[in-house]
Amino acid sequence: MHCKPNNILPAVVHPTKCCVNSTYSNNIVPHIHPTHTTTVNHVNYEHQHYFPHTQSAETVVTNTQANMGPAPAPYPVAPVAPAYPTTGGIPFTATGQLFPGQPGTPGMPGAFPFRKK
Repeated sequence: MHCKPNNILPAVVHPTKCCVNSTYSNNIVPHIHPTHTTTVNHVNYEHQHYFPHTQSAETVVTNTQANMGPAPAPYPVAPVAPAYPTTGGIPFTATGQLFPGQPGTPGMPGAFPFRKK
C-alpha cells in the first residue's frame, strides 16, 4: 500500500543568525624616548699661601785703641817736640789728634815702645 505524500507547506525563513569568526595579529610599534646623561667633572684648586719667615742676627764687633799712658821706657828718653797738634781729646775724633800721649805732650813723657828716637 502506498501512502499519499504529505502536503508540503511553504518554508518559513527565520532571520539570519550572524556568527563572528575573529582573528588577531600582533603588531609592534616602536616608541623611542631618548635620554642623554652628561657627566660634569668639577676640579677645584685650593690655593694655600704660606709665608715662611727666616730671621738672622749679626754681631758687629768694633775695636777702640786707647793709649792709657806710655809704656815703661827701657832707658830715659829726652822730651821731643810734638809732631801732631797737642790738643786733648779721644783718639780719632775731630780734635785732630791721632794718638793722645804723644811724646812731648804735657803730662805724657816718653814714647810708644815701637818708636825709638
